[in-house]
Amino acid sequence: MSTVVVVRKKGIACIGADTLTCYGTRKQLAHYKSEPDKIVRVGESYVAIVGTPVHRLVLASALARGDEAPRLSSRQEIFECFRALHPRLKDEYYVNPKEGDKDPYESSQMDLLIANPHGVFGLMSLREVYEYTRFWALGSGTDYALGAMYAAYDLELSAEQIAEIGLKAAVEFDDGTALPLTVFTVKLKVSATA
Repeated sequence: MSTVVVVRKKGIACIGADTLTCYGTRKQLAHYKSEPDKIVRVGESYVAIVGTPVHRLVLASALARGDEAPRLSSRQEIFECFRALHPRLKDEYYVNPKEGDKDPYESSQMDLLIANPHGVFGLMSLREVYEYTRFWALGSGTDYALGAMYAAYDLELSAEQIAEIGLKAAVEFDDGTALPLTVFTVKLKVSATA
């Protein structure tokens, strides 16, 4: 269980996550772990992952190979990176690509959000990629985070403040989300209109 958010506003991209890990009904709070963060740095990008905790290790390992971090600066680059990564996830990391019987493609089994100088993006398990113009959230507290960020977005608040409002709403109402929060901001290369 997790809640992760991205916000884009006034030339700033922000990404944030809670730090709770759950195994069924068992909670593992941040102070019980040496690395509670759900956000991984990949080159100039921050990547927030929801789902099983092993996704963070797998993604960090898989994307760390090679001399240069993959560019994740557009929907197409993100798609191509994860399209190329999918066979490795199956062969080297033993991901189970099966979700629903009617899914048109194999699943990479991870949903994530990305913030970098080029914008804020979401990648879903079938490798569909979205670029967000304002904000988005994933995880068990999504509905609370989206509602709070929607209510706050047009106020005189920074991208970071809006992300924190969304995460704090999820902490307040979702039993799979807990403090402390991790938040990173990055200046956009091309100033956003939002």
